[in-house]
Amino acid sequence: MNTHRIHRVAKLTGLSRDVIRVWERRFDLVKPTRGANRYRNYSDEDVALLRYLKHQLDAGDSIGDLAKLGREELMSRVRAAAPRTAIVDNTFDRLLRELLSALEPLDRVTFEKRLNGAVAVVPFEEALHGILLPLQEQVGELWHSGRITIAIEHYVTNQIRQKLYAAMNQLPVAEFGAKVVVACPPGEEHDMAALAVAYRCRVRGCRVYYLGANVPISSLSRLCSHATPDLTILSLTLVLPEGSAMELIRTLAEELTPVSTVMAGGHGALAMRDQFAQCHIDVLENFGELDEVLERFTRRSAIPG
Repeated sequence: MNTHRIHRVAKLTGLSRDVIRVWERRFDLVKPTRGANRYRNYSDEDVALLRYLKHQLDAGDSIGDLAKLGREELMSRVRAAAPRTAIVDNTFDRLLRELLSALEPLDRVTFEKRLNGAVAVVPFEEALHGILLPLQEQVGELWHSGRITIAIEHYVTNQIRQKLYAAMNQLPVAEFGAKVVVACPPGEEHDMAALAVAYRCRVRGCRVYYLGANVPISSLSRLCSHATPDLTILSLTLVLPEGSAMELIRTLAEELTPVSTVMAGGHGALAMRDQFAQCHIDVLENFGELDEVLERFTRRSAIPG
């Protein structure tokens, strides 16, 4: 059975983290375990139950009346409704198959209609992680396997990039909150994950400086010295040879850690985790860890002083 941290549960259920914690404390309906790091870990059953409760509340029931039924009775009702839930959960997988089939050969009209229509009808953050980023990853795999050309890979990447920029442009410009710089280091041309990180930070009220791909370290250092960010996030997809990796990471640590907390993410960063650790730079495993980090910095920036 899978386990999920509370930020993921909130996304899957549509409930805020505060509501989940209150229900857990007051009604004892969900029973998260604690990992070695003391984070709450919720089971698939917990997620299914919280989804069911949210659905019933939206239909007019009260949480107090539902809680009186007890977890066992509620779970039996959840299982009875499971076939309907499975249909919803499979929607993104089916959409991704349809989008990929429109690339071999390229059917632009079908691809853009299906993609635009899907992104328009779900909350953008759900679309980002359920459609856009998985689509980007699968298209990359198709290109590496030779099934599509680099031109089609660029076409899809730019379709995704346009949607991310459009979503970011709808967000208010933050005047307060944690300051975050997001960039790709020298030689890193793939900035889609960095752009997704920037969006995630913007949504959470951070003041974001998004620099994009292939940023010289000297230029990045000057900007950080001027802006004094709380956090600098570097996105790396490339895995460098050990010597080159250590040279890059040491330079990043020397130039940036005096003025900012520095973290790294992406497939390349995960593969070079040991080298980053030697320079005391943390590597983010996933977007969930990013959310937890941002929450800490947001609380810190809200403290007067």
